[in-house]
Amino acid sequence: MQININTDRNIDGREALTRHISSEIEQSLSRFNEQITRVEVHLSDENSDKKGGKDGMKCVIEARLAGRQPLAATHQATTLEQAFSGAADKVTRLIESVIGRTGNQRGHRADPPPSGLDIPEDEENVDL
Repeated sequence: MQININTDRNIDGREALTRHISSEIEQSLSRFNEQITRVEVHLSDENSDKKGGKDGMKCVIEARLAGRQPLAATHQATTLEQAFSGAADKVTRLIESVIGRTGNQRGHRADPPPSGLDIPEDEENVDL
């Protein structure tokens, strides 16, 4: 799984933040490692020019699963850690849902059983 982390120019401590987020992503999505080809994390300070405001930090996480459309989750919060944590939880649940749905569909038949096979043998020859 390849992890790319992008920050806007208003985010401080990019290197330490990048290491921390990469580690957290690897840990939280490790069980999907075979299905995920790439994860993109975008961090931004939406209120940097206003110097204040609630929920100014934004995190968007996009996960690309092999052979599927990308999945994305967004979360805004007061701190970068809260924004990242919220987006990571959302994208993890989204991946679980998509992969779980696929697994459930594989176990079900799409076509109905052939005619006559749903009647038990002892009920076929009942004289009324």
